[in-house]
Amino acid sequence: MKSGSLACVGLGMTLGAHLAPRSRNYIEEADVVFLSVSDPVVELWVQEMHPDVRSLQPFYAEGKARTETYRQMIDAMMAEVRAGRRVCGAFYGHPGVFAQVPHRAIAQARAEGFDAVMEAAVSAEDCLYADLGIDPGSVGCQHYEASQFLLYQRVFDPTAYLVLWQIGVVGDRSVSRTSTGAPHRALLLELLTPPYGPSHEVIAYEAATLPISSPRADRMALEALLFADLTPATTLVIPPSGPMRPNQAMLDRLKLLEAG
Repeated sequence: MKSGSLACVGLGMTLGAHLAPRSRNYIEEADVVFLSVSDPVVELWVQEMHPDVRSLQPFYAEGKARTETYRQMIDAMMAEVRAGRRVCGAFYGHPGVFAQVPHRAIAQARAEGFDAVMEAAVSAEDCLYADLGIDPGSVGCQHYEASQFLLYQRVFDPTAYLVLWQIGVVGDRSVSRTSTGAPHRALLLELLTPPYGPSHEVIAYEAATLPISSPRADRMALEALLFADLTPATTLVIPPSGPMRPNQAMLDRLKLLEAG
């Protein structure tokens, strides 16, 4: 194995509350730390753990395709790995959830013969279950990226929870916009209104990022989504529209099986 290495870790969602011991150790023991967070307070917090912290945020730019941004981020980290340094990439939330850069960087490092690992962390999904009181095992929970849900023929069950991530940029095919508006959301509502109805209650959710802040959990009618205040961090949670429907044929077969 070559001397350079890469560890991608997650900082969790809430400042100072979710960082696991092994992730902290990777940060503190690295030669260089690359950081991807949108809050300057979080940047300052990580800088207290290591003298060489380099923000990846400057690679973002208005109108710039995120695919190009991600490629440049990976190149920056891999340059240090190839130089034989222990590199840590520290990312907001979980490094493997809605985060292309860690996955692609780890795959690249391993393909070139370097040691590369990913450490699990608290994600927005974990916070969502806790903040909204949802047990995904009760009736089931379906997760889709909002634009993917809109652009592909997805088969979903309205008797389970439906969670649509990045609802604030639904329908963006340019991969460069930071928001889309009512016309794009209207297309999504065309898919959602028939199975749920326009007055079905949905939740616009955002996890808390600071210990002094509260999570966002705005409840509204589905039709109100058209002009709601949504950001790239907003997740749409759609509760079930009705009870689960028993599979009577399978129940009958199980009864015969158990009787035999």
